[in-house]
Amino acid sequence: MAVNETERRAMTRALELAALGPRGVNPQVGAVILSPDGTVLSEGWHRGAGTPHAEVDALSKLAPGAAQGATAVVTLEPCNHTGRTGPCALALIDAGVARVVYALDDPGEVSGGGAERLRAAGVSVDAGEQARTARAVIDGWLTAQRLGRPHVTVKWAQSLDGRAAASDGTSQWITGPVARADVHRRRSLADAIAVGTGTVLADDPALTARDGATLYAHQPVPVVIGARSTPVDAAIRRHPHPPIFHATHDLSAVLGDLHERGIQSVFVEGGPTLASAFVAAGLADRVLVYLAPVLLGGDRLALTDVGVASIADAHRLTIDEWVPLGVDLLAVARPALGIESRAEPRTERASEPRTEARTEPRTEEGVA
Repeated sequence: MAVNETERRAMTRALELAALGPRGVNPQVGAVILSPDGTVLSEGWHRGAGTPHAEVDALSKLAPGAAQGATAVVTLEPCNHTGRTGPCALALIDAGVARVVYALDDPGEVSGGGAERLRAAGVSVDAGEQARTARAVIDGWLTAQRLGRPHVTVKWAQSLDGRAAASDGTSQWITGPVARADVHRRRSLADAIAVGTGTVLADDPALTARDGATLYAHQPVPVVIGARSTPVDAAIRRHPHPPIFHATHDLSAVLGDLHERGIQSVFVEGGPTLASAFVAAGLADRVLVYLAPVLLGGDRLALTDVGVASIADAHRLTIDEWVPLGVDLLAVARPALGIESRAEPRTERASEPRTEARTEPRTEEGVA
């Protein structure tokens, strides 16, 4: 049975509801219950560990029997797991729901399998509706479940000829105000923001996320990678969150530590060396490239060595979006091979699924 327009609209609403939930050890999930004629009966979302899941939250707002023959539209496959709460798949079956439309499969070895349970009970199930949008909402949680590390976004700004700065190292500003505002908004969506010590020493960035002169309510935790020490009066030490310092250049170890701290998404910026290291290590889950309509020439490249010796070794990307930002253009891309293809799932990390040496060129448009 094909997904109809009413169900598509309901999924759009469910995704809006999902974003209301807190980010953390549990995924953000939204749900909408539709009557057989397509009327919205109730809505719900997951409010954190130990609270009802989105489907159960929506069902709890209905009188007994009101969901008989209804359709549940959910952003993540209904779970098939008893933890702090019972299986959502069973709750939907017991409520008499006749159809379920969901966006993403639950990757958990224990919590997954809800779709099969629903089908076995005679419930019609459709999967994949608005999957890409749904994945963007919980990509940190998905990466943590599958790979046991945070989801990594690598960002840089460059001229059309691929330079991050002019020959003298200046780069303020390559991009315009609209693009810089977009960077700050995207920072505010991340759990952590990572830069190298070279950027800290050269630019003394605050690493806050700002809407104009006002700080966003959510601030990413600053992470500094590199062996050089950070001055005691550095701006980063006045950040709302105490900075995390990592002297190692082992990026997998850094991400492992951040994962253990509960950080699920990292926004990497601050210069070509660190960005290139993440790309070369195959640790960039998303790439944001802000393209400015300027030509700079010279040797201040936006990326340095990323481990490509021949064209056969190229890091192939899939473009998800081209976003006009004033005079600039943002390319949003991801590896052509997704995280499912790059590593085996790390479901053992989910103990209770769904419970809840040189100075780099200045890049102030991204690190202020």
